[in-house]
Formats: sequence, C-alpha cells, structure tokens
Amino acid sequence: MKRVTGIGGVFIKSEDPQRLRDWYKQHLGLDIQDWGGVSFQWHNENQSNENGATVWSVFDKSSKYFNPSESGFMINYRVDDLKALLSVLKKEGCQVMDEIEESEFGKFGWVMDPDDNKVELWEPPQGKIT
Repeated sequence: MKRVTGIGGVFIKSEDPQRLRDWYKQHLGLDIQDWGGVSFQWHNENQSNENGATVWSVFDKSSKYFNPSESGFMINYRVDDLKALLSVLKKEGCQVMDEIEESEFGKFGWVMDPDDNKVELWEPPQGKIT
C-alpha cells in the first residue's frame, strides 16, 4: 500500500495572522486570498488526469484545529486510502485520532508524530481537482 503521495497543505499558527500573511505577500510574493491563504495548483505529468493543489494558510494562534498538538505548524499529506492507512498506523502503535472527517473536500484523519505534532492525512475526492 502506498502511504503518502504528496503534500496537501502547510498550516502555520501566528499571534498576528494578518501581519504574517502580509509579510509573505510582500517579501515572497504569495497571492494571499480572502480566506487567508494560497492554493498552489499543479498537474501530475505522469497521470494526465491528475491535477491538484497544495494549500498554504495561516491560522490564529488560538485556533484549536491543531489540538492536541501545541506546535505552531501542521502539515497535511495527501494519501490514496485514508481508512486503510489509519488502520495500519494503529496496528504499528501510532497515536491515531479517533475521528475521520468526510466532506465535499475529501476525507481527513490525523495522527500524532513522536514529537507531538499533529499530522493531517487527506484523501482527496475522486475525480476532482483539489
């Protein structure tokens, strides 16, 4: 079973999210959108029907989305089969979060790494550019 197929997103916490977004816009040229981040579009040259995006976004430092991690960042990794991977990770002794979120954006699950960083695993919806 293939595990991670790419990076779906990079999420950063900040005490002043707008200041941080403005810095990245001014100094690195990121085209920050109204929702607070950027979606980098890409195309898989080996799979002509596969398109996708990698999201970069800033969260307010008070956000609970990274919990139980106290880290200031979270990486979202693309996966092909979320439920199968979470099952394997549990069997390997990893700290897998109990919940799985399913929406029009795909399926999301979480695992904690050994440094207590919350890792988001994302199975994009079939046939959609995400």
